[in-house]
Amino acid sequence: MAKVEIYTSPFCGYCHRAKSLLSQKGVAFDETDVFTTPGARDAMVERAHGHHTVPQIFINGVHIGGCDELHELDHHGKLDPLLAQEAAE
Repeated sequence: MAKVEIYTSPFCGYCHRAKSLLSQKGVAFDETDVFTTPGARDAMVERAHGHHTVPQIFINGVHIGGCDELHELDHHGKLDPLLAQEAAE
């Protein structure tokens, strides 16, 4: 199973929507709240190549974007193969 990381904030509807899709698929994910975790927002912006809105989602360390991009991948049948890949150790 892939390693999924998601940067979120507590009252973000897009964050809840992205987490809901991942949960529906039975995918475990590591969530980092950018408001309560010191330095998390700066780390997210750096990893996401300047994107500063939440959520920002990474699958096996690869930045895939936010909620809209996650749903777009799912709509086109490309999300499940990404999620099925084994995480690199």
